[in-house]
Amino acid sequence: MSKTISINAGSSSLKWQLYLMPEEKVLAKGLLERIGLKDSISTVKFDGRSEKQVLDIEDHTQAVKILLDDLKRFNIIESYDEITGVGHRVVAGGEYFKDSALVDEEVIQKVEELSLLAPLHNPANAAGIRAFREILPDITSVVVFDTSFHTTMPEKAYRYPLPTKYYTENKVRKYGAHGTSHQFVAQEAAKLLGRPIEELKLITCHIGNGGSITAVKGGKSVDTSMGFTPLAGVMMGTRTGDIDPDIIPYLMEHTNDFNTPEDMVNVLNRESGLLGVSEKSSDMRDIHEAMRAGDAKAQLANDIFVDRIQKYIGQYLAVLNGADAIIFTAGIGENSVTIRRLVVEGISWFGCNVDPEKNVRGAEGEISSPDAKVKVLVIPTDEELVIAREVERFKNQ
Repeated sequence: MSKTISINAGSSSLKWQLYLMPEEKVLAKGLLERIGLKDSISTVKFDGRSEKQVLDIEDHTQAVKILLDDLKRFNIIESYDEITGVGHRVVAGGEYFKDSALVDEEVIQKVEELSLLAPLHNPANAAGIRAFREILPDITSVVVFDTSFHTTMPEKAYRYPLPTKYYTENKVRKYGAHGTSHQFVAQEAAKLLGRPIEELKLITCHIGNGGSITAVKGGKSVDTSMGFTPLAGVMMGTRTGDIDPDIIPYLMEHTNDFNTPEDMVNVLNRESGLLGVSEKSSDMRDIHEAMRAGDAKAQLANDIFVDRIQKYIGQYLAVLNGADAIIFTAGIGENSVTIRRLVVEGISWFGCNVDPEKNVRGAEGEISSPDAKVKVLVIPTDEELVIAREVERFKNQ
């Protein structure tokens, strides 16, 4: 028996989960927030308890030290030696990584280089990897890429209709994201449906603050909504999703908001989406509260959000030539009764529906009626478990 920790590092946060492996038993989990800011928060959950402390955390290295010390302080481990593996979620693997990889300096440098593809994520992912290497240099350390699951896409799906040189010389292509989530829920859907995954055509909808839709055939990704970066695809909490590319030079010419490429990246990634349209919040719970109060901008934000998801599901029904099931997962997909209902109502012609008695908060499993041609499922994602399993795979090689 060994203990493996799964890490999901953000720019100012570090989410973690500690497993007893190979039993896949969760021993503890937690979140460190506001890293690099005053009044940082560290939360540890274990044995039905939740312990929180407020302190100043300067960087990810200090955050990792606090995390590990908390594991000892609460007697979750007796010494660091009990942790034999760590798995790190990394958003962008580019064309370098078609599978998970053991960490070494070259791998970390490539993760940092690929920050161009995921500017909000890869720098933080690399910081988390370096922090663990500094404190626990001898354990099995594995990077697990969001993009790896999508490397099975055919070239017609991942290539953009640009001059070929931009692909061959600059690697401009669709990479996708959220691969660990799409992979996990597709496998769980096969179990729920009682059929081999090799026989199934699925549309997986990872809908959270970031969102992506994936067409899965025979357990493999054949198309996905996120593109060269996680900016593309459906509307998200603060990201535009797909827009006309000519909007960018137009705004650069006719406004004073964009003096550098970073200005445009910031607006498209951090100021748009639900937040930009509603002018209120990037959180769907806030949007729905404002809608109930009659806020027209919040209503419009909701309507665009639903519309873009429906359009991608429609595309992938065409790509797959039909589907056995549509799967909702992630924060909004798992928890918003309203979004699930609205999305499915608008595509009912294809033979899918939502049973209002099943589509309730906390629902898991099938929420469509027994006679639905296309089943609708709610499956909580577990990216941390996928990461822990990948660490075990490398330990056993």
